[in-house]
Amino acid sequence: MTFVRIERGPDGQLRVRDRIERRRCDLFADRPVTPRPVADEHFAAPVDTAVSVDVAELSYPEVVETYVRDETGAVVHGMRHFETHDLPAGEYSVELCSPIKLYLRVEGPLTIDADGNRTSLTFGRDVEVLLGARSYHERPATTITTTTDPHDVMAAVSHLGSALKTTSPERSFPTLRGHPPGIQLGDELSIPDGLDRPDSGVTIEVPPTLDAVYPVTPLAYYLAASVEPGDDPRLVADEFEYALDGPNGFESTVERVLKQVLFLDCVVRTEGYYPVELQERKMVESALPFDLSAVYDRPLAEQLREYLAVPYDTLEPHMPTWKLTSHVEPVAANLETLPFLLDDLSLIRTPDAREVTPAEAQSTAIDSFMRERTTRSFSSPPTPRLVRPEPTDSLEQAWVGPDVPVGASKVTAAAFRNRLRQEPTEGDLSLAVICNDDTMLDEHETASDVYGSRDSLPFDVTVHRDLTTDRLAEVFAADVDFLHYIGHIDDAGFRCPDGHLDATTLDDVGVDAFFLNACTSYQQGMALIDAGAVGGIVTVADVVNTGATAVGRMLTRMLNAGFPLQAALSVASDESLFGAQYLVVGDGNTEIAQSEAGSTSIMYFENRPDGGGDRETYEVSFQFYPNRLYGMGSLGTPVLEGYTDSILAGNETPTYSASGRDIRSLLDISSCPVRVDDEWRWSEELPRDWF
Repeated sequence: MTFVRIERGPDGQLRVRDRIERRRCDLFADRPVTPRPVADEHFAAPVDTAVSVDVAELSYPEVVETYVRDETGAVVHGMRHFETHDLPAGEYSVELCSPIKLYLRVEGPLTIDADGNRTSLTFGRDVEVLLGARSYHERPATTITTTTDPHDVMAAVSHLGSALKTTSPERSFPTLRGHPPGIQLGDELSIPDGLDRPDSGVTIEVPPTLDAVYPVTPLAYYLAASVEPGDDPRLVADEFEYALDGPNGFESTVERVLKQVLFLDCVVRTEGYYPVELQERKMVESALPFDLSAVYDRPLAEQLREYLAVPYDTLEPHMPTWKLTSHVEPVAANLETLPFLLDDLSLIRTPDAREVTPAEAQSTAIDSFMRERTTRSFSSPPTPRLVRPEPTDSLEQAWVGPDVPVGASKVTAAAFRNRLRQEPTEGDLSLAVICNDDTMLDEHETASDVYGSRDSLPFDVTVHRDLTTDRLAEVFAADVDFLHYIGHIDDAGFRCPDGHLDATTLDDVGVDAFFLNACTSYQQGMALIDAGAVGGIVTVADVVNTGATAVGRMLTRMLNAGFPLQAALSVASDESLFGAQYLVVGDGNTEIAQSEAGSTSIMYFENRPDGGGDRETYEVSFQFYPNRLYGMGSLGTPVLEGYTDSILAGNETPTYSASGRDIRSLLDISSCPVRVDDEWRWSEELPRDWF
């Protein structure tokens, strides 16, 4: 059964739906079309479904990474923004890296135009075009059972790399890594039949203890390495050995090796199937002591020898900021979470945290503000034990353990299990906005206006006011993709006009994701996760009304633009001092909307006079923020005329000058957060007369 469908849309366009990932892509033809099913064997790449149509032109209403291949599979052109390219008669395959992977096959001359707003393919006359689509959706293919014995755990971890679709440098693309098999505890070790680890020739040796095995798990997965007991941590690849207990310590050394190998894979893979102009290659190639094309074709063991001979400090300034570091308590009960963290290629650390009080969790500025203003608390629930994890340089942090983290998301295995149980969806995404606090009408109005404001991705938004306990319970039980709650929570639960609703009394909830913008909503949010939700944003202490409104407004826009929960909170926390009072519970990669271009980005700029009279230029840069489907190793390209380099997700482009005309054009086609002179704004809200 396929969860991807290609069908005729309401206006005669081609509509592609991924019912599991809740994603949609539309392709517009020069006339209304009716697709005809065809076999997927027409495509060299795997597709979930395929159709044919007779058209003279097709267009996709965004500009995404686009590759054109000839009949041999070789790339003949990689499209850039604001470019038109003509190809002579021939057989072509066009790959569109949209939120659902799209492949087109056509015979004849072809013109591709990427004008900043859309990608158009013109064939000159009516021709048969084959369209294939593949979901980015991944699930564990099977489950490994292990005992708590560290030797059995090593054997289980050694098979996580079976999910890799290749051991070439292209495994640095998230779509070619695959979701690792699940892990569960049992009475004996059981590796499912057919679960074969690629013969990478790589072994990682560590002492047979869980606190040594957990940190090497991401590296073992990425290298398809066997994890074996050994007195001294080391990586062994044929005759090559590399110590993993370097001067920076065991866990730090393991992290550095993974970062370095993935980064150099991304550079070397430009010699393969995707010969893009990569910003990072231009920055480091002259410092590399090896030839990229020669290393691309070598066995993995030889590549590792070449890669790890490069000083880390030479590469570090050009490496992308890692998406996620997870602090995982090394106990057997947490084994179940590892495959899901590895699907995000998270770094794994054993916890090193200190306990903090609720007062310490708040900054001095917040504490001072709260003494002067009325908070939203009535009778707060008992505060759980708070801990502050050791700082990292990752964009996000996660915590897997019994305590409540400050500055990190609270990950639970239940949330991942709930994600796997999600049923395919039909129709538009469903959102519920609930306001049970009349003093928060500004946030209520912002949420009501913003959610569903994108024409290309309609939402079914339902707005509720002053819900009773029974009505609130009904909304929680309904099949809702996202719920935004504005109101009060105290030790009795959600405060309603007729009393309180305690989420711990709910046996099952239909809400997938939520934002509980209320004081001390942590316990109620965790109860929703236990009852079936996948992820949410909650608070760990009292918040001031004005602070909650500021964070709520920013989060609303970030989520609507396609940022996952944790990424949205990380950025929104910079908007207000009160952001530190919020945390994500469950799966921080949960999204409520797809990004228009697939990847998510942030723009930074400040204006300066250029000596040209009244005319101004602007210093502009972009950061591509990795998300679940466009994770570490993904590419992004700014939609700005004259900029042709791709960059790695997590990195920031160089700063360069752009005219006011270029900035206006960019703001008209891109919805993203913008940092203007140390202040967060939103692209569509910036006055165009600034430029």
